[in-house]
Amino acid sequence: MDKNLKYTRNIGIMAHIDAGKTTTTERILYYTGRTHRMGEVDNGNAQMDWMVQEQERGITITSAATTTYWKVNNEEYKINIIDTPGHVDFTVEVERSLRVLDGAVAIFCAVGGVEPQSETVWRQANKYHVPRIAFVNKMDRIGADFFGVVHQIHTKLGAKPVPVQIPIGAEETFIGVVDLIEMKAYIWDDEASLGTKFRVDEIPEELVEEAEEWRMKMIESLAEVNDTILERYIEDHHSITEKELIEALRKCTISGIAVPVLCGAAFKNKGIQKLLDAVVNFLPSPLDIGPVQGTDPKTNEKITREPDNDAPLAALAFKIATDPYMGRLVFMRIYSGKMRTGDMVLNVRTGKRERINKLFRMHANKQQPVEVMEAGDICAGVGLKDLRTGDTLCAIHKPIALESMDFPELVIGVAIEPKTQADYDRLSNALNKLAEEDPTFRVKIDPDSGQTIIQGMGELHLEILIDRLKREFQVECNQGVPQVAYKEAITTSCEYRELFRKQTGGKGKYADILVELMPADDGFKGLQFVNEVSGGNIPREFIPAIEKGFREAMMNGPLAGFPLESLKVILKDGSYHPVDSDSLSFEIAARQAFRRAAVKCNPVLLEPIMSAEVVTPEEYVGDIISDFNRRRGRIEGMETRGGARVIKAKVPLAENFGYVTALRTITSGRATSTMEFSHYEEVPEEIAKRIVEITKGIIL
Repeated sequence: MDKNLKYTRNIGIMAHIDAGKTTTTERILYYTGRTHRMGEVDNGNAQMDWMVQEQERGITITSAATTTYWKVNNEEYKINIIDTPGHVDFTVEVERSLRVLDGAVAIFCAVGGVEPQSETVWRQANKYHVPRIAFVNKMDRIGADFFGVVHQIHTKLGAKPVPVQIPIGAEETFIGVVDLIEMKAYIWDDEASLGTKFRVDEIPEELVEEAEEWRMKMIESLAEVNDTILERYIEDHHSITEKELIEALRKCTISGIAVPVLCGAAFKNKGIQKLLDAVVNFLPSPLDIGPVQGTDPKTNEKITREPDNDAPLAALAFKIATDPYMGRLVFMRIYSGKMRTGDMVLNVRTGKRERINKLFRMHANKQQPVEVMEAGDICAGVGLKDLRTGDTLCAIHKPIALESMDFPELVIGVAIEPKTQADYDRLSNALNKLAEEDPTFRVKIDPDSGQTIIQGMGELHLEILIDRLKREFQVECNQGVPQVAYKEAITTSCEYRELFRKQTGGKGKYADILVELMPADDGFKGLQFVNEVSGGNIPREFIPAIEKGFREAMMNGPLAGFPLESLKVILKDGSYHPVDSDSLSFEIAARQAFRRAAVKCNPVLLEPIMSAEVVTPEEYVGDIISDFNRRRGRIEGMETRGGARVIKAKVPLAENFGYVTALRTITSGRATSTMEFSHYEEVPEEIAKRIVEITKGIIL
């Protein structure tokens, strides 16, 4: 097979929960010959949902990778596919997959349209400039509206959708699609063939006019941004060839100007072959994406690496998984050069060399050993010990640091304790492995109560992790009630002088600092430290110790010991003792200054606020709104979508535990809700007092 990179596609399948991502991926694997039996999410035997928890719940939790092949015009293309989760609690899986992909297929439900998580993943794809094509799935469902979804892609996502197909029929009469490039009808009418057989026919008479109209709209959209099509459009739009249209659409897709829109019904095996053709025709190869940007770790200068096998190695670790037989599997995207089994590579973050013991091409959780992987490939390696998500691996003598990833806020925690002494010993090992795999999972020990607290993105996220502890690591745990990850902030400024002096028999301790504490500048996270000391009143070597003291002190706020999100400290003056002063003295002085001064800066408690969206039949709207009001929620808007009402609100996380169950009760199971972290906001005074009392009570 031609190893030319132009025949490679690295794509992701992304969408809102239940839009049909995994079903579409299963069909792709079946039609490309990767599997000989079609897996179904509903039956719990989908190839890509290989975790027990995924099969039981019918949702995708981890992004699974696979490689398959597809022929277009007798040329074979290699397609690396990552099937990503749709549930908001696992949004980081989407984030890290998009970071290494060249293109994506965004799937929308023909009934639900653009749903909240579709907006989230779309924003993530914008962040990494990932070219997309859209697939409107579930055209066979009651209420399916292809053109309605196209309109929503434009209005809600701010994209420029260009339909390249229109449906033939809808709901139970949906039988195929009209290809607007070829002006031919593709009809799947043999249910028994599982979609492998379809016929290419003339456009049904009743659709000819509509097809002509949408073809003109497609050509006009392309003429706005493509000079070649504009010239041909002015001359004679009937003479524009298929090849010219495909080339123009490809250019517009790769540059992010347009989003080609296709439709089908994955569950009924309709439209998948044309989707695969579109992946090959419109989405970029690594060559189209061009060189990857990075920095030289020594000089911080910008450098690039071409997608070329002869270039020095540059690869990004985007996911770590624990396999019961292989141990630690590191998923990597190779941007340049080759990686061989047995190679020594450099981990830029640690500055250490690591050996690649084995390399694999992945198919969900099955591995196919390979000797060498090339530029543009996605693979997994074994033997890399000290590696984290977002680390760069590169050639030892040609270092490059690729842009890492930043992960969202952790807003919820739960205390866990092992049931038996035997579980105690296994727990820390299991938690370490899970934390390595998942950057949005954190473990901390409460310094006051000694409890082990695990933090994550949401209730479902923690539930799955506790379930994995039990099944994969055989650790039985008792768990407490979920805890909100509160934060603290100061609202006014205050100047404070701290003199730390300690005299013992030998060398004493001495540090004297004058500082001003105030809220950090807008948009600043962490410690904003400003040094205004001049004239050598405090020697330069002690300044970092003062900064370190404040940074560590911020982890325990003055009200109830919750961390501060941001703080500005101006070091104004101070003094030192030539014998007794050292770094530790100044670090202790900074901690004490924070503890005593922060109390005077009018500290407040902050709580995580969630963006909620509820889709409900009309008759339950009043009950849902009054329930939100009881939960201190703010209704932000309402709209109609597909015959249902959509309520948007902002609600404090603390009031929202168990909301899914409550909503089910209110609406007899007929409404659905999604929630994601929005921002932190000040807690009302009365409630803040109660939280502080409870927290201090627990600590005492």
